[in-house]
Amino acid sequence: MIPRYTTQELADLWSDQNKYDNWLKVEQAVAWAQAKLGIIPKPAASKIAKSKFNLKQIEKFEKITKHDLIAFLKSVEPSIGQYQGFLHFGLTSYDIVDTALALRLVQACDYIIDALSELLVSIKTLALKHKNKLMMGRTHGMHAQPITLGLKCLSWYEETKRNIARLKQVRENLRFGKISGAVGTYSTVSPKVEQLALKRLGLRVEPVSTQVIPRDRHAELLTTLALVAGGLERIATELRNLQRSEIGEVAEPFGSGQTGSSAMPHKRNPELSEKICGLSRVVRANALAGLETIAQWHERDLTNSSVERITLPDSTGLIHYMTKLLTRVLKGLVVFPDRMRDNILKSLGSYYSQYLMLALLEKNMPKDVAYKLVQELSFQSARLNESLKEQALANPIIKKYLNEKDFDRIFSLKTVMKNFDYIFRKAGLKQVRKGVKR
Repeated sequence: MIPRYTTQELADLWSDQNKYDNWLKVEQAVAWAQAKLGIIPKPAASKIAKSKFNLKQIEKFEKITKHDLIAFLKSVEPSIGQYQGFLHFGLTSYDIVDTALALRLVQACDYIIDALSELLVSIKTLALKHKNKLMMGRTHGMHAQPITLGLKCLSWYEETKRNIARLKQVRENLRFGKISGAVGTYSTVSPKVEQLALKRLGLRVEPVSTQVIPRDRHAELLTTLALVAGGLERIATELRNLQRSEIGEVAEPFGSGQTGSSAMPHKRNPELSEKICGLSRVVRANALAGLETIAQWHERDLTNSSVERITLPDSTGLIHYMTKLLTRVLKGLVVFPDRMRDNILKSLGSYYSQYLMLALLEKNMPKDVAYKLVQELSFQSARLNESLKEQALANPIIKKYLNEKDFDRIFSLKTVMKNFDYIFRKAGLKQVRKGVKR
């Protein structure tokens, strides 16, 4: 994890201190369960419940043992005294490591879900505020038909809702631990210990474990985070494009002392949106690494361990950071309605071409004739810098099919916006339209 792209919450979550805190929590839950079942003395469980570790000691021991769990146990043992033999009684390392990892991953999901929920509110606010703020819709980077900024945001709103739902499902699939001993056979630890300890920790029992929790659970998290990253990048990419000098319809927040270029003082670059787009590539790459850890040799090997020490903290940390950053961008987004209007006017009404063609079809003009005629008029409109409506009104063929009332209906923004209320209602956002902002 790089501090530059890490929130404090996730930095604390993935710190060594928190890792060992969770390891100790699992050891204490197991000792409590074993004492309750009469497997170890109750005074031993009491001592373990009050035990502690020392980070510097663990670092020192690990240099010798080359094994972080053993180094951790050696640091805890002195605080238990005569009962230290009952610490980690009948367990294998990943009974602790994987169960504690589940606790941290569930917490990471909670942080991300909260951040996405905050982002959702920001998107909803923008969607309703700019529901009727007309702008040019674009396909293939070219002018298509007008939409509104609110309608654009509405699509982001729905995707963000889906990503929250996906993460909630993943969170439940991660909420599994294992206290089943070496290779998962319960030969040295009772299944009752597992049931009691995991219930105390708020986790469920992995139905069938090997020496580790099956890695498809972690791969599901990483692939879901890749989807979330894709959603964040989709929004950020749109904001980057709308900030281009040739378009200039929005601008992300820019501080009073901020600079855009060391060479060109006039630059106001979309650096926040670009940062989100760049980091999303890292999250997607980590998803592939996560998929590669599903297959292991026999009941376990170490091919997952080294990967997960990077991918799980980095992906959860990056997504939390990116989500928080995008929320800040949207809350401070500057909108330029005049540029939106100017860009619509640049189309010279060519976006009415489909409505014109459909009106001709309704009057029984052959489809291929109607399409070619309207296409030629649209190209001619751009070439002569005259509106499509002017071209159509002057065309003798079209005048045989359409009257003045038809033209008023075809070349009207009311036609463009007639179903916008329906789309918002479909998304569960209701607001009475007070008029068209042009």
